[in-house]
Amino acid sequence: TNCLTTAWRLFKNLSEEQQRYEKQLIFEHPAFARLCQQLLRESRRMTRGDLVFSLHAAVSLGVPQNTLLVQTLLRVCQEKLNQLDNRCVSVLASTLSGMDKDKNVSALQAGLQLLVEQRISSIKDIFILQNLMKCMGKDIPVFLKKKLEMAVLKEIDHLTFPNALRVVFALVAMNYCSYPILNVCSKKIQENVHDAPLRQLILFLEACHTLQYRNVKLFSALADYVNSTACLWDKRMIVLFLSACETLGFQPSELMETFAEKVTEDPELLYLKNLLIVLRVYSRLNYVPRGQKHLFFETLHSCLNKCLPQISDTDLLKAVHSLCVLGYLPHQALDELLQRDGKNQLILSDDLYKEQKETMLRCVKTCMELDSPSFTKPAFVLTENLSSPVSLNLRKAQEALIELLGDENMFLQNVQLPYKYHIDFEIRMDSDRKKVLPITATDDHPDSSVQRLALLFVPLSAFCVGTVHPQGKLAMKKRHLNKLGFDVILIQNKKFQEMTKEDAVEFLKGKIYSEDTFSSSEVTVQDN
Repeated sequence: TNCLTTAWRLFKNLSEEQQRYEKQLIFEHPAFARLCQQLLRESRRMTRGDLVFSLHAAVSLGVPQNTLLVQTLLRVCQEKLNQLDNRCVSVLASTLSGMDKDKNVSALQAGLQLLVEQRISSIKDIFILQNLMKCMGKDIPVFLKKKLEMAVLKEIDHLTFPNALRVVFALVAMNYCSYPILNVCSKKIQENVHDAPLRQLILFLEACHTLQYRNVKLFSALADYVNSTACLWDKRMIVLFLSACETLGFQPSELMETFAEKVTEDPELLYLKNLLIVLRVYSRLNYVPRGQKHLFFETLHSCLNKCLPQISDTDLLKAVHSLCVLGYLPHQALDELLQRDGKNQLILSDDLYKEQKETMLRCVKTCMELDSPSFTKPAFVLTENLSSPVSLNLRKAQEALIELLGDENMFLQNVQLPYKYHIDFEIRMDSDRKKVLPITATDDHPDSSVQRLALLFVPLSAFCVGTVHPQGKLAMKKRHLNKLGFDVILIQNKKFQEMTKEDAVEFLKGKIYSEDTFSSSEVTVQDN
């Protein structure tokens, strides 16, 4: 056992290439075959620790699972399962998690699950608990996940910073979101953020996304730390950190401002892969640097132009789409994109992502028209009132508008606009925005002085986490509706649904008749 485990400890610290070479030497060495034979003969007389660690070392060194040695060790572990202490149970769970399913592995995993269920209250070591969570994985029953959660919470006062990270990653492996555990781990991580490598913080943010855990205070603290130490980190790592924030829908504005300055000072760090990530992050989170908007766009555009000869059709579409969503038209890249589209090489008929690419291309063409400096605001855009009834989640809004305005003829619902834009409700008002006008009257006599309001009831996911700052696509839609002559009112539907009927009516009254609502209607991006 000592021989095998020592070999494994030395082996695991080697590079992948060295491991391949050393593994070949180990397996070809005549003493290794004799060692395995002796292990096979002695397996039933071994102590529980030697048995479990021998199995772990043999499997980790790459001894094939279907060999007599590994299968024998698995069977002996089944026989001695009840004799194993908690540490051996943890090591056995780690070993089995990396093995393929077969008769002996499945039987041992089932027995291990029953044993953990019986012993869970006696396991006090947080390291063993998090390892069991990680290794037993997402397939264990929910009741056992809850028991593991309660066991961890009992020992949570002894949680160290490294273990806090491990517990979060174990929750991911178990596919189980425990808010009590995550809240404690988050506090511990926030307190010790200065001890954390940036790579660990990135993995932690990715875990938060997987577990659908949103903690704006924590995310802000991590972003502020990275921003304050930005000069110490490799710029590629900062790009990955920003990407993790984008996945969460969280906008670290100060860090994005700092990084934009670094990009404009040193554009060379934006090779193609990094460039695509940066474009996606700033586009989705709808962030434009405060003091150097034009220079930042020009820098990104210049970097994209350098990549045009080798960039793939899909990546070109993504890059141009990201810039267009931000309201910037990269003319050289646009010309290249349209040329490829004209040759029918951009979207193939059997493309798995055909629909997604068509939507992106349509968005680019809409931006080319509406965001062009030559576009003039139309006098009166005709709309189409769809015959389908209002959806269930807008029924409350419909009833509140009838209560407020007195009649269904005072507003339109489920309205379709040019460029495939859709609005939930349209209201028309006089030029002073004091009086709501009947729809039929304004349809019969279109008047450019009529103020048109577009009410959009949007999900929380359309805003950056913890703010009312619209994400890229919603900001683009608002910008384009402004160009088409609409003042846009954005309403978080979830919060609206939580209101009483009386509060909902008062809320809409304040939005519709308040001039402050539209004071920023001409802002094209970053309408915060």
